[in-house]
Amino acid sequence: MATRGRPRTFDPDTALRQALDLFWKRGYEGTSINDLAQAMGIASPSIYACFGSKEELFRQVMALYGATAGEPPRRALREQPTARAAIHAMLRATADQITGPDTPHYCMLVLAAATGSVENHAVREFLADRRRDMHATIRDRLARGVADGDLTAPPGTLDAIARYYTTVVQGLSIQARDGATRAELETIVSCAMTAWDTLAPPARRHTDEM
Repeated sequence: MATRGRPRTFDPDTALRQALDLFWKRGYEGTSINDLAQAMGIASPSIYACFGSKEELFRQVMALYGATAGEPPRRALREQPTARAAIHAMLRATADQITGPDTPHYCMLVLAAATGSVENHAVREFLADRRRDMHATIRDRLARGVADGDLTAPPGTLDAIARYYTTVVQGLSIQARDGATRAELETIVSCAMTAWDTLAPPARRHTDEM
């Protein structure tokens, strides 16, 4: 009688979280399969069997990151009642997430993949796609503000405004990685919101709630 393979002796969800922690600390190129095996407490063949290649594991890690650390800024965009409040809350949530006491001080979408190795082009494009999705999400929230009547913007400017605030989000991550404190990031957020009424003036029938 043929014998079955040995059952897994590890929890895939726990292992994925351990992989997230390591990729977050070292980035994609700075993390080897051997590093992952040690951090996850499993042999490299088990990594391949359960998660696929290093790249496939990283994609699963980024999905977990998006559902956990990456969720508060997106939730702010969804839940705040006006476009201005949504952008302000998104920036503050970003600053909170990238200066937490228990995680590296940067956003993985911005800084997890270096710009070097040619063989990692697919990973860089994968992260670029996710950053482009964040820009689209911000743009859609601005469009919702126009539809709701709390925002006026000249035709064709929503994309540019969305790119501006996407750039602020990405810049916050670089500042945090280079040592900026939460209070220092708040000054950047304040400056970005000072520009709001020039870039996206409120509709007359609404007052500025922030």
